[in-house]
Amino acid sequence: MTLELLDTPAAIIDVRRMQKNIASMQERMNALGAKFRPHVKTSKCLDVVQAQIVAGAQGMTVSTLKEAETFFAAGIADILYAVSIIPSKLPRVMALRKRGCDLKIIVDNASAAAGIVAFCRTANEPLEVWIEVDTDGHRSGITPEEDALLEVGLILQAGGVKVGGVMTHAGSSYELNTWEALAALAEQERAGCVRAAQRLRAAGIPCETISVGSTPTALAAKNLDGVTEVRAGVYVFFDLVMHNVGVCPVDDIALSVLTTVIGHQRDKGWVIVDAGWMAMSRDRGTSKQSRDFGYGLPCTLDGTPLDGYVLIGANQEHGILARADADHAADDGDLNVRFPVGTRLRILPNHACATGAQFPEYHALEPTGELAVWGRFHGW
Repeated sequence: MTLELLDTPAAIIDVRRMQKNIASMQERMNALGAKFRPHVKTSKCLDVVQAQIVAGAQGMTVSTLKEAETFFAAGIADILYAVSIIPSKLPRVMALRKRGCDLKIIVDNASAAAGIVAFCRTANEPLEVWIEVDTDGHRSGITPEEDALLEVGLILQAGGVKVGGVMTHAGSSYELNTWEALAALAEQERAGCVRAAQRLRAAGIPCETISVGSTPTALAAKNLDGVTEVRAGVYVFFDLVMHNVGVCPVDDIALSVLTTVIGHQRDKGWVIVDAGWMAMSRDRGTSKQSRDFGYGLPCTLDGTPLDGYVLIGANQEHGILARADADHAADDGDLNVRFPVGTRLRILPNHACATGAQFPEYHALEPTGELAVWGRFHGW
């Protein structure tokens, strides 16, 4: 099987680029002296995760219990479920732990903490819980100075539940685009999470692990003093959002969607391809950034970007490729000559996690041109 023969649309992983991304991140974490726990929600693929482990990753981060179950079945035991737990999911968590999975869960409020304590008492089995810390106002968590931090810690401790650590995610890094700003946020993330751990320890609550991470801050951090581990996910493939943030060149983006030209609208300067939003996803993450890539950046079959073009629109199974600058659409001449029906292209995605989620499998492209099928799973 080759790119010329593969049915489209299809998700393509450039193995050389992926391996380079994995090695670069691992080397950086080794230099900074931190354990690296990759977030596997990006790929949901055992072949990708095995490459990360071979490179030196220790443990993994998941966003669904299905990820935890699937990767534990594949032999990976050290897992952090990095979404605040709810009581209805605790039986699945406990089932995994009873089978030998070293699964850690997180919490960021007193109600959920009390629910964990009650569940553990009923089950007469322990759980390990980390407290989520908010260091940038992006999403969930307790800010480092809030009284609620100690309240949650004391509820867990008094109930016999192990407080294994604190964790934070600097998701607001996706809104930045300079190394100075990213480095400043990385330091804010580090200092805030370390401060939360210090407060817990001062209150007599053990807090062994201090876990931070996002792809941009992991790459921009100048030091990780006090941090025990770093988490990052999208770095394995990168994408156009990360390119706009400034942490990768286009040439490092390892995931693309293979598509075929199926028609033209000459009067509009459009080339129609068979990769719509069902292939690319509805994610328009670059729309608020300095450069809007529409639904993706088209490339030739060998991965060379088509300068001046973007996927400007998408229906369910139709993508619309055109000049990014509509004023220059008329300069293209005969689209049927430049992009004949049947032409194969590759589209780089806005958000690798969202685009990968559209496909049941990847086709891994080796430098030799050979393709291998790598399975991917869906669901929760």
